[in-house]
Amino acid sequence: MKNIEGKVVVITGASSGLGEATARYLAEKGAKVVLGARRIEKLEAIAADIKKNGGEVEILKTDVSIANDVKDLVKKAIDSFGKIDVLVNNAGIMPLAPLSALKVDEWDSMIDVNIKGVLYGIAAALPEFQKQKSGHFINLASVAGLKVSPGAAVYSGTKFAVRAISEGLRQEVGKDIRTTILSPGLIDSELQLGSSDEATSQFVQQVYKDAIPAISIAKAVAYAIEQPADVDINELIIRPTVQEF
Repeated sequence: MKNIEGKVVVITGASSGLGEATARYLAEKGAKVVLGARRIEKLEAIAADIKKNGGEVEILKTDVSIANDVKDLVKKAIDSFGKIDVLVNNAGIMPLAPLSALKVDEWDSMIDVNIKGVLYGIAAALPEFQKQKSGHFINLASVAGLKVSPGAAVYSGTKFAVRAISEGLRQEVGKDIRTTILSPGLIDSELQLGSSDEATSQFVQQVYKDAIPAISIAKAVAYAIEQPADVDINELIIRPTVQEF
């Protein structure tokens, strides 16, 4: 994984789950990681572990639904390490419920985090990537961005949007900037705890008994990053072998 060593990787939603696993794994492989999330105390604990193991890490409290927060996170990477090589737009929420439950506030939150958060990441990093004539966006979508299930209409809508935005980005940025859509299935994370609708929550947690570890996604991120500069891994779908959808 020589193409990972020394790279500066910014990760949103890095306080738990997929983001945390990716941060720890890439740091082990020699990347310099810059971690953003709302829960600063969790970031501090993760950063302490990474430093204890000889890794290089910076953290910043970040709410991806606020454009300036994401801009500041990218600036933190540049101020600390002189560049940004990869942005992992990982932050996401999944409060599932039937549309008839009318959880409008949760719809708004999913749009703000899952769609706008990715767009704000692009807005923050793209000018730097263009200036450098290099860079890599890794945007976390979902198998829910491939198929819609009952109770997941809005969540699926946000993940279909991530895939569309990422593909449009790929076509626009040209040969110097890489783009990867990473669509996880049932992966062990806090996403499964996001539903306030009781019946949906019970169903989701039952389904997630088949989840595979978050390190599965971390390794996929590493695979995309480690490719030579002229190789663009545009899309990866990772789910447990037992998962049907």
